[in-house]
Amino acid sequence: MKNLLIILFAFSTLTVQAQVTVASGDHVVEIGTVLSSYLNFRTIKPDASNQNQNNDRFRLRDARFYISGRIGNDYEYKLQADLSSLGAREVDPETPALYDAYIKYKGFKPFNITAGYGKLPYSRFSMVAFKHSPYWQRAQVVRGDLFSRRDVGVMLDKSLWNQQINIYAGVYTGVGELFLQGDNDPSGAFEYVGRIDFAFPSRYRYQDIDTKISPVPMFAIGANTRYSNRNLPEGASFISGHDGRYGIKVINGKKLGVGIDATFQYQGFSAQFESQLFKATPQHPDDPNLRGLPPELTNGYFKFGGLVAQANYFFKPAKTIISGRYEELNLNDLIPGSSQRLSGAIAFQINGFRSMIKAQYFNILREESIDPLRWTEQFRIGWQFVL
Repeated sequence: MKNLLIILFAFSTLTVQAQVTVASGDHVVEIGTVLSSYLNFRTIKPDASNQNQNNDRFRLRDARFYISGRIGNDYEYKLQADLSSLGAREVDPETPALYDAYIKYKGFKPFNITAGYGKLPYSRFSMVAFKHSPYWQRAQVVRGDLFSRRDVGVMLDKSLWNQQINIYAGVYTGVGELFLQGDNDPSGAFEYVGRIDFAFPSRYRYQDIDTKISPVPMFAIGANTRYSNRNLPEGASFISGHDGRYGIKVINGKKLGVGIDATFQYQGFSAQFESQLFKATPQHPDDPNLRGLPPELTNGYFKFGGLVAQANYFFKPAKTIISGRYEELNLNDLIPGSSQRLSGAIAFQINGFRSMIKAQYFNILREESIDPLRWTEQFRIGWQFVL
C-alpha cells in the first residue's frame, strides 16, 4: 500500500515556483509564487500510546507569494507571505506566515542598510535557501527552536575583497517569527546579532551543493554571535509561544549564543560543519530551566546547543544529489543526555533546482531526555518545480 501511495504522490505533490518580471525605467518588479507539499511516513515506537496515530500524511508545506524589486542601484525590497501557515495552531519557524517584509538601501557606500522583517545573518545552515537543499527539513539545532531565524529590526552589511569577506550587524526585537502576535515583550529589550564570513579563493554563495563542479577547491568559514538581556518585570510574562517549543528560544534573563561554521566544495563534492552553543543566565534562581538545582551547582546559568555535519556529492551525468547528515542536540547541560540523528537525502534534478524530486530519511540514534519522541524513523518524498 505504501509503494502505491509513493507512486501516486510522485504525480500529485510538487513544489511550484512561478515568477513574472516587469520593468519600467529603472524600476524592476518580480512577482512569484511557491507551492509545495510532501508525503510523510513515520515508524512509531511499539510502546507509543494508541491515541498517537502514525501521522502518515500529505502536508502543504508552502503556499507562498512574493513581490520583490529594485529601484536603480540604491533600493531593493521584498514582501513574501505564506498562506499555508495562516490559522496554524503553532508557528513553524521554518515555514512562518510571513517570510520577508523589508527595504534595503545600498546608496550609502560604507555599508548597506536593511530595515524590516527577514532572515537573520546567523547560522550558515539557516541562511541557505530551502530550494537549494536536497532535504525537506533543516537539522534540529538550526530549525528555529533554539533561536529566531527571522525577526524585525535593522541590519547593516558590508562586502569586501570581491565579496569574499561579508560582515553583518543587526538589532532586532528578539521575539522572532512571533512578533506579529503583538508588541515586544514587557522587558522592552532587543537582541543583537553579528556575523562575519570569509571565502577563498573566490566568492562562495550560500549553497550546500556543488552543482557547478568547481574546478579548484573552494572554502568558506564563518562565525556569528547573538546576545539579549531580557528582564521581565515582576508578575509579567512573555507572549504565549515566544519562548519556543522548548522554553529556551527567549530567556527571562541573559542569553548569549556563539556559532562557527565551515564549508568546502570541489569537483561535485561538498561538505559543511556547524556548531552552536548558547549560555542562558535566568533572572530568577527558581527559573524552570535551572531544574530546581542549588545555585552552587548551576552557578546561575545553563548551556544548550548542538552541531551538524553534512557531506554531499553531485553526480552530474545522472543529475543526482546524494547527501548524508549527522546532528546532535543538547537542550540543557544540567540534565544528562543529548539527541543524535542521522539523515540521508537523494535529489534528482530534472532541470536543476527548477525541477527536482527529493526524498529524505530520518533515523533517531539517541533521544534527548527533555524531548522524548514517539517515532524512531521517518521518510519524506516530494517534488520541487520552478517555472
